[in-house]
Amino acid sequence: MTAQRVGQGFDVHRFSSPEARRPLMLMGCEIPHDRGLEGHSDADVMLHSLMDALLGAAGLGDIGLHFPDTDAVYRGADSSQLLEKVMGDLAERGWRVVNADVCLIGERPKIGPHRQRMRDRVAPLLGLAPDALNVKATTTEKLGFTGRGEGLAAQAVVLIQRG
Repeated sequence: MTAQRVGQGFDVHRFSSPEARRPLMLMGCEIPHDRGLEGHSDADVMLHSLMDALLGAAGLGDIGLHFPDTDAVYRGADSSQLLEKVMGDLAERGWRVVNADVCLIGERPKIGPHRQRMRDRVAPLLGLAPDALNVKATTTEKLGFTGRGEGLAAQAVVLIQRG
């Protein structure tokens, strides 16, 4: 019998000041935007939610447990490399990803022009064909902190399988 598990993840980061000149990283891709996101690592809100979903499905805690923001090793870390570590942890336990769905929550940037590049960047890290990784976005109709343009949120759902 094949074991399957579902995991969900959620993450939030505020926009940095324009003076900080941080790049906006989403799904391992630099996205043209006037501000990046604040965070200890590269603040890739989409990959962070994806990693939390993967770790949750496997019963391995969350990214704060694996990559604490109190550890200088992770300052400015590339979240794609952290995802590779998470995938290694899952593989060691016999898990593989079946599919994933990641949603950016915010008014802008619009990800339509970048969607395929994001899928092409992250799908191989998950061991998936690009069509098994869905990337989408939604707004909050100008409500709340994302609606006011103060930051971005992301949520992810994954299915993993053993056997």
